[in-house]
Amino acid sequence: MAPIPKEEHILATTSACPGCSSSLSLRYILKASGPDTVLVIPASCTSVIQGMYPHTAVQVPVYNIAFAAAASCASGMSAALRRAGRGTRVIVYAGDGGTVDIGLQALSGALERETDFLYICFDNEAYGNTGMQRSGSTPLGALTTTTPAGKVHPKKEIDRIVEAHHPPYQATAVSAFPVDLYRKVEKALTFRGPSFIHLLGPCPTGWRFPHGKTIEVGRMAVKTGAWILWERVHGVLAVSAPSKGPLKNPVPLQDYLGMQGRFRGIPPSLVERLQGEIDLRRAEVLREAGEA
Repeated sequence: MAPIPKEEHILATTSACPGCSSSLSLRYILKASGPDTVLVIPASCTSVIQGMYPHTAVQVPVYNIAFAAAASCASGMSAALRRAGRGTRVIVYAGDGGTVDIGLQALSGALERETDFLYICFDNEAYGNTGMQRSGSTPLGALTTTTPAGKVHPKKEIDRIVEAHHPPYQATAVSAFPVDLYRKVEKALTFRGPSFIHLLGPCPTGWRFPHGKTIEVGRMAVKTGAWILWERVHGVLAVSAPSKGPLKNPVPLQDYLGMQGRFRGIPPSLVERLQGEIDLRRAEVLREAGEA
């Protein structure tokens, strides 16, 4: 792999909260895609992070679009660019609310039409921009402003939903492993058609941990198996390097939950249930990847 470019396409002067992993993620995403990129951003934290008009920290064109319309907007944009003979990279950068909930219909349609774009779901597991309300991506037991006693429903499995559309490339990533993220974005953009990256985004404000602990929390998500790093190319799954060891020898889930105030007071029965779901998913991934 060629060295990661030194050129920056997002400036340090974002409007992000301290410790926000989205700015870090965008930095490496844009390094991988380069200057000939257009970002399509629905309502989300990133709508704020980019800066207040007429100023912006993002040095590529950005199209801000309604919550439900990111994937459909990107479909038309990609079709127009390809018709004009341009290879401009079209990247949707949407939150979990705009992906697993409000934008799901548009995403499904774009995947079914085999839109030539990269869709990245930045998953901070709640509606972060409006005060951390629960989303379909919020984990079981997590405290949010709309689940003050803890969420009683499990997290929606968006990766399985996307997999059912058979995209040529699909992967997971986390901001705590930026080189892994960079390589996956770079690889995703080599495919003609739709690619999808599910990016975990630890959020100090919403997850209630010190803003200097963002990378540590992200790494702990991988070490416990709560977040497994993998990629699937034309249906063939492979475990990514940062997850290989932890996938077979994970640390206790409580070590991850205990770092976050959003899981304060979670009953042992729910921790046990979450651990069981993680163990089941880990076994499924190992089996599919031929590493069981």
